[in-house]
Amino acid sequence: MASQIISAVGVMVVGVFACALYYWLSDKILQVVLPTPSGDVQLASRNLNRRAVIRPWLFLGPALLLLGVYLVYPVVATVILSFYGRSGDVFVGLANYRWAISDAGFRQSIFNNFLWLLVVPAACTFLGLVIAVLTDRIWWGNIAKSLVFMPMAISFVGASVIWKFIYEYRGTGETQIGLLNAIVTFFGGDPQVWIALPFWNNFFLMAILIWIQTGFAMVILSAALRGIPEETIEAAVIDGASGWQIFWKIMVPQIWSTIAVVWTTITILVLKVFDIVLTMTNGQWDTMVLANLMFDWMFRGGGDSGRSAVIALVIMAAVTPIMVWNIRQANRESEGH
Repeated sequence: MASQIISAVGVMVVGVFACALYYWLSDKILQVVLPTPSGDVQLASRNLNRRAVIRPWLFLGPALLLLGVYLVYPVVATVILSFYGRSGDVFVGLANYRWAISDAGFRQSIFNNFLWLLVVPAACTFLGLVIAVLTDRIWWGNIAKSLVFMPMAISFVGASVIWKFIYEYRGTGETQIGLLNAIVTFFGGDPQVWIALPFWNNFFLMAILIWIQTGFAMVILSAALRGIPEETIEAAVIDGASGWQIFWKIMVPQIWSTIAVVWTTITILVLKVFDIVLTMTNGQWDTMVLANLMFDWMFRGGGDSGRSAVIALVIMAAVTPIMVWNIRQANRESEGH
């Protein structure tokens, strides 16, 4: 354990110093290659302009190289792999795409992802907005915000383990250690295997991600609410607007762009959800989502790189437009300010 900590710290220290050394050396080399002699004003001015053009590319060079190696190349390789068979050696054309269209498991995963997209972003954004508004009105609001935000510090796997105890099931007549079953049996009901209930078990899994991501939505939306001019609120109060009207007709329209960014950010996360499903059900009982299906086809049952590549491309195709819109929206926001 100690050696791993030392190794990790060493990598961080060496990495930081290596980056600083690269920036310093590249700038020095640029000054030598493009000097600015005091006796030649025209040459000095021209070289200064050239340095200004070249320097950003020198500084961005390593990052662009890594992006090419770890982002662009895998995408191209995945596209090519989707036209090959199980082992990646035999060209099968569109066979993997035809399989995806006709496979019941793939369609079930698409349906489950669609459910997650409908429920999780809407619930996180709505709850985050409501909590942000309410906590701004109470003296212990910062404490409440800290408690709501706390799950963000927990990994998806850790959160799933916590919620396993909430959904835990024991046989009829046994002491129920799961919180939900304990409540049900207290009121005279029968304990249930919640995560095995068809269709509804998807919502029980969604509750975990909502619990984690509501804090993120709350923090972003709380900051946006604080940016609303007090004059507009005061004018609405003077005009006799109720608290409900102020919320929906004054506050929400002014922070709508922030709400949209929060919504789409959580949507991207939902499209890539994997850990929660793997930890809680392993995709059983009709809870499989695309990321878990891709994992199963790639690493289980002998592996099928062609079919897993198709699923990966479907996920990428779903995420990319939302991500592009999110970036453009963020750029508009920064230009507006």
